[in-house]
Amino acid sequence: MAATVSAPLNAEPANPEEHKDNNLPPKSYADAVEEEAPAAGTNESKATNGVMVSNGSNGTNGTGSGKASVLRIVNTGAPDAKEKEEGKGERPLVERQESQREYTATGLDDTPRTPPRNKHRKVGSKSSNSSLDKGPSNENNKSNGDDKPLKESKVKDDDGNTIVFEKFKEKKNGTKLVSIKLDSSFEKHTHESQKDALSRRKEDGLASGRKAGQRWERSAIRWAPMNIPLQRRLQTLVVLWHTLCIALCVSTFFFLCAIPLFWPLLIPYMLYCMLSTASTSGTLSHRSEFLRSSPVWSLFASYFPARLHRTQELPPTRKYIFGYHPHGIISLGAFAAFATESLGFGQLFPGIKNTLLTLDSNFRIPIYRDYALAMGIASVSRESCENLLSKGGANKEGMGRGITIVIGGARESLDAQPHQLRLVLKRRKGFVKMAIRTGADLVPVLAFGENDLYDQLQPDSHPKIHKFQLLVKKLLGFTIPLFHARGIFNYDVGLMPYRRPLNIVVGRPIRVMQNSQPGQEEIDRVHEEYIQELETIWHTWKDTFANDRREELSIVE
Repeated sequence: MAATVSAPLNAEPANPEEHKDNNLPPKSYADAVEEEAPAAGTNESKATNGVMVSNGSNGTNGTGSGKASVLRIVNTGAPDAKEKEEGKGERPLVERQESQREYTATGLDDTPRTPPRNKHRKVGSKSSNSSLDKGPSNENNKSNGDDKPLKESKVKDDDGNTIVFEKFKEKKNGTKLVSIKLDSSFEKHTHESQKDALSRRKEDGLASGRKAGQRWERSAIRWAPMNIPLQRRLQTLVVLWHTLCIALCVSTFFFLCAIPLFWPLLIPYMLYCMLSTASTSGTLSHRSEFLRSSPVWSLFASYFPARLHRTQELPPTRKYIFGYHPHGIISLGAFAAFATESLGFGQLFPGIKNTLLTLDSNFRIPIYRDYALAMGIASVSRESCENLLSKGGANKEGMGRGITIVIGGARESLDAQPHQLRLVLKRRKGFVKMAIRTGADLVPVLAFGENDLYDQLQPDSHPKIHKFQLLVKKLLGFTIPLFHARGIFNYDVGLMPYRRPLNIVVGRPIRVMQNSQPGQEEIDRVHEEYIQELETIWHTWKDTFANDRREELSIVE
């Protein structure tokens, strides 16, 4: 264990008061640093607790060839409470002890250091430093037995955090060691303040760029997913064929005309189309029951889906005129119920052979006319109606025959608005006169949902367009509604009808007595009965099949 080194016996006192009592001239720090520094390799200096100690080369009793020079920094800590009150918080004085050999300390920093947080100042790692530090302190403790560390009371700051100050005082050198011990609530308060700072940063938010695909999410077009079942794809395909049937047939015909190889076949076919009376003869020679009963039309009807309902059985010993309402855009419900067996017309009305009627001009379209005749569709002309109801059947006079006429026609299609039912019926009395002349019973048919399959321009909001459509109807016999619905791969834009329920209700038949020359009063009476039965169907089934209606049934013309 290293020997304790002490100051020389005749060293100058460090206390300024003792210095003055011994009539010694005052020494300043500047005089100490101007002295000659010790020779290299002769003395080894150690610094312990703010005291510079220079040991001899032998390091035994502090006596050797040179004397030790000790520098003490007086009042290195913060000023006392009394000094704060008296305003004496000055920088500490630096004094030295006289020695034969001094060393220069130019540039030595004498400013007070920040007190450490620990209760005691850490000592050097070497055992010699520890022994050197214990020497003077032990001597001081022996001479002054009451110089023990004194702890002051706790002091609270403005924030409410409790801070404990511990001051260690020694009377001789005036050294004050200050350590700070934080209260346990301080760490909690600091953690909460950090949370508040993080929450404020979150409230400020981040400045982000635009989201990828955001325009597709905001798009008004809703695209159909790719994982659609095969049955729904086939339904769409069949309805697409029926919707574009006329356009596809015309395109195919002109494509064949562009190939000279087909001209020997096309020229006789065109002559046959112009001279044929198959659509008006009433014989139904081109009708194909196989095509009408094909499972393909079951896909067509299940697209919406469509259902056919009857309110009363119809005896097959009578002949009938079914009045279909409303026309809609292209009368999809009439085609499903009366041109095919997809809705079970033959099961609901056994023994009745029904024929759907359309414009006579449709039978002048190449290829399409043959497709319509195979589906059992005929012309709506007067000649065609009389032939169908007076020829054929069980008695060869039309018994068990039925025809379906879309009463409103193209004019009614201009009023086909979703969730509304406006019928053009007041002036339509030709079918009543035909029923009286042929002795056919009138059967009103109301299709709930036919007008919901398409959207079109409102006549009230676009009056000029509506007038132009009426002009086309007057000149050409048909009109072109400006409609749209869904597409093949989307739900908002296209010519495909919406997938909305379609319920076709067949009402009670109105018995008609045959009269080859009916009067106007008889026509009006039967016409009024027909309208009443139509309104009865509406009021009976509107709450079942028209819950989302916007207005009641109205007859505009």
